[in-house]
Amino acid sequence: MFSHTFLGTNDVEKSRSFYKATLGELGHEGHDLPHGTAFRTEESAFIVAKPADGQAANAANGGTHGFKAKTPDEVDAWHAAGLANGGTDEGAPGVRPGSPGQMYGAYLRDPDGHKICAFAPNRGRD
Repeated sequence: MFSHTFLGTNDVEKSRSFYKATLGELGHEGHDLPHGTAFRTEESAFIVAKPADGQAANAANGGTHGFKAKTPDEVDAWHAAGLANGGTDEGAPGVRPGSPGQMYGAYLRDPDGHKICAFAPNRGRD
């Protein structure tokens, strides 16, 4: 459904370090751009870069960008990598009873304040 997602950053190097660490735990390699970093799959792209209009980036209130993880262990590693690379906890790893299939997920705020999450199928974790 989506071709790409773009998040603005005010600090390219800080966001690059954060996203290469977190998305690396989910198996995605980042490619440096002059103004940011892109993570591409065959179907889509996730880009973190300076806003094109030259204005300061800010986090959207109520917006969340979710990433697929294969296993709960990947979610745990993703969350730990985020905390170790300038992110802040927005919801520790665990089963989300209100989600379809009671998925296993975690939430972070990136260094610019954007809310992101990673979710995996719940395979026996309570």
